[in-house]
Amino acid sequence: MAKITAGVTTSHVPAIGAALDNGRAGEPYWQKVFSGYEFAKRWIAEEKPDVVFLVYNDHASAFSLDLIPTFAIGTGERFNPADEGWGPRPVPGVEGAPELAFHIAQSLILDDFDLTIVNKMDVDHGLTVPLSLMFGQPDAWPCKVIPFAVNVVQYPPPSGARCYALGKALRRAIESFDGDLKVQVWGTGGMSHQLQGPRAGLINAEFDNRFLDLIVNDPEAAAAIPHVEYIREAGSEGIELVMWLIMRGALGDKVDQLHRFYHVPASNTAVGHLILKGAA
Repeated sequence: MAKITAGVTTSHVPAIGAALDNGRAGEPYWQKVFSGYEFAKRWIAEEKPDVVFLVYNDHASAFSLDLIPTFAIGTGERFNPADEGWGPRPVPGVEGAPELAFHIAQSLILDDFDLTIVNKMDVDHGLTVPLSLMFGQPDAWPCKVIPFAVNVVQYPPPSGARCYALGKALRRAIESFDGDLKVQVWGTGGMSHQLQGPRAGLINAEFDNRFLDLIVNDPEAAAAIPHVEYIREAGSEGIELVMWLIMRGALGDKVDQLHRFYHVPASNTAVGHLILKGAA
């Protein structure tokens, strides 16, 4: 059967992608950010996942106010980088895993989660920046990727509790797949940040680090955080952290923390990153 071998969380700041794409990774400002992913690059080169189930949010690239799915799973064979207004990122296209993706879709829908099945879409920085942080700048991504988009842009987003429960159902779905695959689940986005209004530039390191503690040691408490607390403490875009709970739910009750990194600022946001494995 397929097996979930690890979970990864990371921010997906668009400016990180721009720094990589424009050869600025060695500058002192950005070097501090990328240094936090050196362990991850070495680790994942040894782990060699077959598939990454990548939870992210679309930024009006594949979806718009015309169509807002709460949960959307990419079941296609290939997903190309989106043009977000300044051309697509110069990164490889993503090879999908249609057979596993459709099995997951079927399992989750029969487990009473309403998914939107997407056979064709482009993927933006929310998905490609985490791949760049973990794998560097290869000619082709070294594994298949299942994009899983969550609406955290237009109210109402799903609750943390719903995302955590979906992660548990995702584990059941993956482990019931008849195929010998090593699967990682990534939760991306966050941490505290706000992009508009009087609180633009908000960073709350105390909240961020408490959330990192909870996601590792007390995911039930993290899942119980209400929308209003995310907005008040972590800014309007801090709600992206509910996507980390899908990853955490997929790992089981207890985990071992292999790596933790937190840094401010990267552009006008806080960057957080974890690598977790289910405890034996």
